[in-house]
Amino acid sequence: MERLSNKVAIVTGASAGIGRATAKLFAAEGAKVVVGARRQSELDELVAEIKADGGEAAALAGDVRSEDYAKALVALAVEKYGRLDVAFNNAGILGEAGPSTGVSEQGWNDAIAINLTGSFLGAKHQIAEMAKHGAGSVIFTSTFVGYSFAFPGVAAYAASKAGLIGLTQALAAEFGPQGVRVNAILPGAVDTSMYREMNNTPESQSFITNLHALKRVATSEELARSVLYLASDDSAFVTGTASLVDGGASITRT
Repeated sequence: MERLSNKVAIVTGASAGIGRATAKLFAAEGAKVVVGARRQSELDELVAEIKADGGEAAALAGDVRSEDYAKALVALAVEKYGRLDVAFNNAGILGEAGPSTGVSEQGWNDAIAINLTGSFLGAKHQIAEMAKHGAGSVIFTSTFVGYSFAFPGVAAYAASKAGLIGLTQALAAEFGPQGVRVNAILPGAVDTSMYREMNNTPESQSFITNLHALKRVATSEELARSVLYLASDDSAFVTGTASLVDGGASITRT
């Protein structure tokens, strides 16, 4: 049975990596999907793939820092498919890296604006729509970095993503009475372009791989499966969680 049959979902950061894999999985599981990212051409390709596989999807390119864009994604879902049931706020950046004493104010602000504020603006309008129907699931992409693990040189990224955990808990408590669930996934290392940008040598990739109990990094498709669980009614009694999907990195000391 399709786990998202008759549901409508928004996925941001859908042009690549975890977002792309999740949008495709949501559609395969019966959801009508509205996909968002900055790059229209990649979104158009994704929609074409979903439709070729028998799914339903629509795309809207934009910048998650814009509240108007957050509103427009919700409006598109409602206009085209009649409702909104699931939202995966996944868009994010690594941001300016390097010694924290040298990080620019603009670099810091960009990471907060995209990773944290952008997710809040999305959720603000998604939850308002979901609450009308008395049900919904909102999911954020946080990270194990700054939660169970720390690396030097990524303070803006760690702080912005850790902020999502507080946001998850606050929204879950506030909107639970209206039937809206809010959760965050905390991936370990995932083989995406961002991962390869951070780890561009065999030595670095070997080091990261060894941090995980499973001694490998994840695929985007594996993360999508965990998002699907939180999006579906399988997790009907799960809200306010920071859900580690980290291959055992948080408990590994070998």
